[in-house]
Amino acid sequence: MTKEKAQKNYTAKNINVLKGLEAVRKRPAMYIGDIGVRGLHHLVNEVVDNSIDEALAGYNDKVTITINKDGSVTVEDSGRGIPVDIHPEEGKSALEIVMTVLHAGGKFDKNTYKVSGGLHGVGVSVVNALSEWLVVEVKRNGKLYRQEYERGIPKGPVKEVKKINKNESGTKVTFKPDPEIFKTTKFKFETLNDRMRELAFLNRNITITLIDEIEGEKAVHHYKGGLIEFVKYLNETRTPLHKPIYIEGEKDNTPVEVAIQYCDAYSDNIHTYVNNINTHEGGTHLVGFKTALTRTLNNYAYKNKLIKENKKITLTGDDFREGLTAVISVKVIEPQFEGQTKTKLGNSEVKSVVESIVGEKLSDYLEENPSVAKKIIEKCMRAAEAREAARKARELVRRKNALDSMHLPGKLADCSISDPEHCEIYIVEGDSAGGSAKQGRDRRFQAILPIKGKILNVEKAKINKILENNEIKAIVSAIGAGIGADFNSEKARYGKIIIMTDADVDGSHIRTLLLTFFYRYMKDLITSGRVYIAQPPLYRIKKGKEEIYAYDDAERDEVLKKIRGNGKGNSTDENLPKGVNVSRYKGLGEMNPEQLWATTMNPETRTILQVNLESAAAADKIFETLMGDQVEPRREFIEKHARYANIDI
Repeated sequence: MTKEKAQKNYTAKNINVLKGLEAVRKRPAMYIGDIGVRGLHHLVNEVVDNSIDEALAGYNDKVTITINKDGSVTVEDSGRGIPVDIHPEEGKSALEIVMTVLHAGGKFDKNTYKVSGGLHGVGVSVVNALSEWLVVEVKRNGKLYRQEYERGIPKGPVKEVKKINKNESGTKVTFKPDPEIFKTTKFKFETLNDRMRELAFLNRNITITLIDEIEGEKAVHHYKGGLIEFVKYLNETRTPLHKPIYIEGEKDNTPVEVAIQYCDAYSDNIHTYVNNINTHEGGTHLVGFKTALTRTLNNYAYKNKLIKENKKITLTGDDFREGLTAVISVKVIEPQFEGQTKTKLGNSEVKSVVESIVGEKLSDYLEENPSVAKKIIEKCMRAAEAREAARKARELVRRKNALDSMHLPGKLADCSISDPEHCEIYIVEGDSAGGSAKQGRDRRFQAILPIKGKILNVEKAKINKILENNEIKAIVSAIGAGIGADFNSEKARYGKIIIMTDADVDGSHIRTLLLTFFYRYMKDLITSGRVYIAQPPLYRIKKGKEEIYAYDDAERDEVLKKIRGNGKGNSTDENLPKGVNVSRYKGLGEMNPEQLWATTMNPETRTILQVNLESAAAADKIFETLMGDQVEPRREFIEKHARYANIDI
């Protein structure tokens, strides 16, 4: 077709205009991130954010979230209630406009809400659009109002249901996610609970109750101590050096809250929030905090002659942050976000605000509490000595070419393509599985690095000891982006790092050790979404020449049901159909290269799980619980979550 003819065929009638909420249903991932588990739970967060904004404005002190038996979710608060009167310009109830029009609400009027949360700000209208059905009830002006929707379309106007006590007010939203949109519509109690706990810590005047009527679970979160209790919670499995230090202040209409506590850990644990949004990538508020911390502690140490000059060691920012747990929460009227995941604060003025408040208040605290100050400086001195030992270890290792990217580890089977965005590396448990993976891979873009057994538990080791571990050295060398403070994700040689271990207890332990290492010393790989977990199948079901792979017990039973045609899918049934054989893989090494490629490594057919930090605080707590020194919290965690584990003993 000629260009002239093509232009004639391309007219105004080819331009599609999506009306109302059609655009949301057409491209849901644009509004909620994805249509998987993460996007599903984001729906709840969007509704809860409205209730939290009412709390920030001073009109709400409780939120109740209920996972109902039919799979729907109800969010109810005691706020002012969404207005129901007729909008002067639109000629409709304000409630219907909020529920059906994108970017409609009180968040754009700073007289209504000084600050508001919600990362995307897409509002409850998107939840409505992506729900099979939704019911909203409003208590306001002594009356109860109600409106129902189907896939974002009102079933009728806002109706006055009955009269109620004039003192009652609030909003209640019940919605059922649309199975036509989402890959799964099953909500996870733990996922929601992590976020609700976080919100309760950040908003000390609110009580958040989460109820799961399907599993029979309930959690109530109310923390009068706010960030102080948050820090205590994060350090439950660590040994603190002192009581939490709380800092609060406001400058240029920007309230700042900070709680810090040093403990016996070897890494820092800093969490930052803007208007209740978890800013995983940091930003100007984090820069201001780090600057103030380093300057204040350094000045105090020199002023009081706590730094041992004979050691000839200069303390750095990393030394002052080793073993530090901190939570930083700021409220910004017009937050500007940047970064790949839009969770990095860009407002330049916030840096000086945080730096000024933290510097002044922390300095006062140190002067008033010299014994605590001395403990902190001594901890920083030990960190500096360990850093110096690590520097010498790095130099020694570099001289041996172990960390030199020009001399990659001998057991690495590298790929031929050099563009990181098109390359991926499999970190494989065991030489046997590594051999199969090397033979089965696509050599153009897939690299294989076998590792022997369990790597060092970095949660319990100093950096100089970590650098002496052969398996860790091989991983650092292969990725080629450094480690810890020297890590630069832009230098990483691969766009995807895929952990591939056996589906047994040892494999799970190795996977946890690797994830702990990446979280503590290459965290940017996780926050940028470059770390994945391979999902090898557990079963091979053979019927004649046909081979079907099942990735869990439920999938195996489903396959057997189809083969039998009688609704029975138990593989322990001795009456398997003739010619059908079910075998369970004990490890990756049992698969030949062709099977490993077809089931676990072929990008067109494989399933890989992306590791993300939806709640960095919860992730940090889990790593410390599972890999830290204290046994009792680990035992309690395992007992509580054992029923979710897929363990082959």
